[in-house]
Amino acid sequence: MLVLSRRRDESIMIGEEITITIVDVRGDKVRLGIKAPPSISVHREEVYKAIQNENSEQSSASLQS
Repeated sequence: MLVLSRRRDESIMIGEEITITIVDVRGDKVRLGIKAPPSISVHREEVYKAIQNENSEQSSASLQS
């Protein structure tokens, strides 16, 4: 894992199309702004895992039918 330090309003580039900007820092919370093309899905980890679980359950249900 790459670990970087950034201050408010500083950014990180991922490839040529994705920019992550530090929008705000308050206590132990950091607000991020993410610019990415529409073809790239961006989710919080817990949302991504929920989507994966739902897709897995639907896939299993369709195989059992």
